Amino acid sequence: MILNPIHKALLTFRNCSARFLLMGGQACILYGGAEFSRDLDFSIGVDTDNLAAVRSALAALEAERVFVPELDEHALRRRHACHFRCHADGVEELRIDLMAKMRGCPDFDELWERRSIVKLPEIGEIGLLSLPDLIQAKKTQREKDWPMIRRLIETDVAQSDKNAGPEKIVFWLRECRTPALLVQLARQYAGACEKAAEYRPLLMAALEQDLNRLEPLLLKEEMDEKEKDREYWKPLRAELEQWRHGRNL
Repeated sequence: MILNPIHKALLTFRNCSARFLLMGGQACILYGGAEFSRDLDFSIGVDTDNLAAVRSALAALEAERVFVPELDEHALRRRHACHFRCHADGVEELRIDLMAKMRGCPDFDELWERRSIVKLPEIGEIGLLSLPDLIQAKKTQREKDWPMIRRLIETDVAQSDKNAGPEKIVFWLRECRTPALLVQLARQYAGACEKAAEYRPLLMAALEQDLNRLEPLLLKEEMDEKEKDREYWKPLRAELEQWRHGRNL
């Protein structure tokens, strides 16, 4: 059996009994929002046993740390990412990034409780961030993440049946970023849209089918989230610089 690098790494983590959730581009692929990604991004539990399992998987993949910080509970609980490059046969140059906490997302245990599960051929069951948690994790300052959020919601709406439950409808109304689709959802679920507008005021423009007003409001919402993400990372980047220069916190 010859596995591609992504599948081999997933199988290795699974065989080491690591508790992890797939996120990033690979999770987007499984939700139908992306076509290709070269890397693996995991959210992981930071308890002692799980970190030992994660280290075993990384050792089996001959993964080398490529940037600060070290993989430890201290760094992960401070919201940092730990970055590795694999060198084992079959996974050469594969990048693996590990996090325990993302901006706006709950702690790992809660993420684990509401995870989605997919069954992959030759690998078995793999957990990934729930779609709402994945979308929240994608609200970053990176330009490439925002088109991905749009596609994820578009795909979820397209793949859902006409009898979507109230929770799903509210999720779409709160997260949809495609103006025409948002107007369609507002028209179809007007009552839910009026209530959701208390938390997302731009939905009133969707209810009024005012695309000229809706589009700049969506852009402003995106810009505000990017600024929140920049502020979130400012102290973390300062810590990384201290670590990079060999200074302990």
